[in-house]
Amino acid sequence: MKKSALFFLMLVSLFANSLMAQRTAASAGRAEYIEVEKGVKLHVTDLGEGQPIVLIHGWPLSDEMYEYQYQYLSRKGFRVIGITLRGFGKSDKPYGRYDFDVFSDDIKVVLDKLKIKNAVLGGFSMGGAVVIHYVTKYNSAHVSKLALFGAAAPSWSQREGFPNGIPADAAENLIKATMTNRLDLVAGLGAAFQAKEGNISKNMERWLERINLDASPYATTESIKSLKDLDLRPQLSKINIPVAIFHGVQDKSCPFIWAEDLQKGIKNSKLIRFENSGHALFLEETNKFNTELENFAKS
Repeated sequence: MKKSALFFLMLVSLFANSLMAQRTAASAGRAEYIEVEKGVKLHVTDLGEGQPIVLIHGWPLSDEMYEYQYQYLSRKGFRVIGITLRGFGKSDKPYGRYDFDVFSDDIKVVLDKLKIKNAVLGGFSMGGAVVIHYVTKYNSAHVSKLALFGAAAPSWSQREGFPNGIPADAAENLIKATMTNRLDLVAGLGAAFQAKEGNISKNMERWLERINLDASPYATTESIKSLKDLDLRPQLSKINIPVAIFHGVQDKSCPFIWAEDLQKGIKNSKLIRFENSGHALFLEETNKFNTELENFAKS
């Protein structure tokens, strides 16, 4: 009797294990974290099926900023991938370099590991500078189109031949504020992003503030220092893929004239004006932003 009971239990166990082995992974094989170098993992949002659209966030945000783009594009036949740069959001925040070579190298590793082909690569604000640097450093590897959203380019800083940049003293004051008054600085970014008060709700302002505060203070400072020193003007002529430039006409953080400079410097580029937006064009004119990005990807 005991042998029969033991045999029955063994059969039940084997049957249960067989069922477990047959279970299909609910995650569809998508990893939320991807290691870019030993001990450093980046957070990745990876949703949908179809042509890939890869999105890089601005400073000091994270891939969370694209919530309403994920919701829209993943249901429109796209695989939409948001990468949070090291030092920000849910990505690892190691000590070390936070410059545009590092950011570009990390993106390359992620796209290599995901085996991405013919992606639309988009970047917002500082992320716009990142993606310009990426496509010129890596000759548009994995990428067939480039989209720039309120880009902090071709030069964030005022310099010889580029009088429209941020004056040196204003840039230094901002850098100092990241080290001495970060909480107040971040608290004002949500309001400063919009063209006028009320373009985005108070809840959205608080949401942006919370995302900004998730960033490493060290990375927040070091990345903006790297942006201050970056001059992308010599790289623009190297871009040989179609480019869409999305820019708020009333942008106070990255003036609209920068978008016009980008259009002049990049062959095969088109400028899409967001008449009612400041820097938060992805929230101020969400429907237009999403449909224009969809149309660009499909064109």
